[in-house]
Amino acid sequence: MDLSSILRPDAVKVISETSSKKRLFQRLGDAAASAYGLDSETAVEALLERESLGPTGVGNGIALPHARMNGATGVTGVFFKLERALDFDSVDRQPVDLVFALFAPEDAGVEHLKALALISRTMRDSSVCSKLRANGDPTTLHTVLTEGVSPKAA
Repeated sequence: MDLSSILRPDAVKVISETSSKKRLFQRLGDAAASAYGLDSETAVEALLERESLGPTGVGNGIALPHARMNGATGVTGVFFKLERALDFDSVDRQPVDLVFALFAPEDAGVEHLKALALISRTMRDSSVCSKLRANGDPTTLHTVLTEGVSPKAA
């Protein structure tokens, strides 16, 4: 598994401003609907439900919201670079500017976990994050993400 199999180029966006975590989730749901045909409302509800279990802000300005949901036919991702960092209740209390959301079918099992591990590994790479923060072109961001870290067994 590699990120190019999870993340389509049209699911990578630069967001100039968003006012809240809930609004961010709505935009993620809209992007998932546009790129993958998922139901936006179902995606938002699934993200909010997962977030209620504990924040998915993992620190260093990174959030990895993820959810299993009805209607998803495969594991898919949406990446947002936020031009203005957003309070996300992250573990380190720092605002978030890099958001990689993952959507998976209810019965995805190990595929969901492998994808989440791959995304986490990629986003922990400081050189990848530096490149993401230094670029504002969605095509470049997609390239950085999909070529950033060599896939390893998850």
